[in-house]
Amino acid sequence: MLYKIWMSVVKEFLLLKRDLGGLIILFVMPLVLVITVTLIQDSTFKTVSDSKIPILLVDNDKGTVSKTVFDNLEKSSLFTVVTQIDNKAVTEDVARENVHKGKYQLAIIIPKDLSTDLQAKVDQNVEKIVSSLGMTDSTASASAKPQRIIKEKEVKLYFDPAVQMSFKNAVMSSIDKMISQIETKSIYTTFQNQLGEGTTDFEQKSFITFKEIIPTINNKEIRPNSVQHNVPAWTLFAIFFIVIPLSINIVKEKSQGTFVRLRTNPVSNLVIIIGKTITYSVICMIQFYMMVAVAVFLFPSIGLPSLNIEGHLFLMSIVALFSGFAAIGFGILLGTIASTQEQSAPFGATSVIILAAIGGIWVPVFAMPSIMQIIAKSSPMNWGLEAFYDVLLRNVSLLEIIPEISLSFLFFILTSAIALFYDQKKRAV
Repeated sequence: MLYKIWMSVVKEFLLLKRDLGGLIILFVMPLVLVITVTLIQDSTFKTVSDSKIPILLVDNDKGTVSKTVFDNLEKSSLFTVVTQIDNKAVTEDVARENVHKGKYQLAIIIPKDLSTDLQAKVDQNVEKIVSSLGMTDSTASASAKPQRIIKEKEVKLYFDPAVQMSFKNAVMSSIDKMISQIETKSIYTTFQNQLGEGTTDFEQKSFITFKEIIPTINNKEIRPNSVQHNVPAWTLFAIFFIVIPLSINIVKEKSQGTFVRLRTNPVSNLVIIIGKTITYSVICMIQFYMMVAVAVFLFPSIGLPSLNIEGHLFLMSIVALFSGFAAIGFGILLGTIASTQEQSAPFGATSVIILAAIGGIWVPVFAMPSIMQIIAKSSPMNWGLEAFYDVLLRNVSLLEIIPEISLSFLFFILTSAIALFYDQKKRAV
């Protein structure tokens, strides 16, 4: 039995050796992919956080509010304010045209009379409050002129249609906070004037602030970076891509008569599956260790953070092994059911991409619609990804990743059993 399994493993390696180009692609493609994607995401993060984005500001107000907005934007580490183009003041039409053409990502239009109308509205509200408290002269109140109606003001924001929604939300939240601070300062100042308390400096610093509590291990902060998210994700993608060569080799064996000759030796189908499992598990682990080596040793030399695997490599290896089992089971099932390479190759590639998409490789699961979050739990890639994140980012023990690796192993058992059952039924017909 052991000799048959060993010879089955040797046979699988000989088959792979004949397709040396495909084998090289199987190892090189994931490395290129993880380096490229991590570089793009890391550079994008640095661009947003380290360099300022030029934005257009159209000041139709020319008052204290617009000056405060301008000063706060200039002090910001995110934006550079542009008020002139070709030595001409920017108008709303010019700003809208430049933003819609993608020359600028954002334009802010401050409406006319914003400062004066805001102060007038605050004065009206404060007078009502002071009057209701009986702090004003009743004669003066009776002879007061009817208050004029002040319409609400709109600060218009023009966004480049190509910018992401997250950028829009962040900008709108920042500007909304800025305007709220200006309104609050106006209210405080007006109350001081009405009550005759004199002028005091208004403290704009928020009383309630937010502080992120970062997990620590051995008094060292654990700060997630693009490498810790990308290496597990694209390692899983690479592991599952063995579905294509595995299913193609099974189809080749059937079409060339190799499988029939093996069965006449006699060699059971179970032995053949075990041989394929061992062979492709070795390939999966080689892929995994190559990706880890690149993340640890190559990334720092090209300006990327190094992957911290201290104390994690053993558990990561277990996750990679069981994820490999899931990929192998799927490849065996696909190769058993497919009749031709034209069926197995396109379906294998497409199904891997679909599993990656719904499994959270490209888009985080929490950002998906509710129904897709439920569907994502059925993807073997999601089980592997969550297990990798548990090990790398949440510092869990082996016991805590057992549910994910158990699901992967059960998926391998189920798909392999279906493949055996299907093959036996097909031969019985």
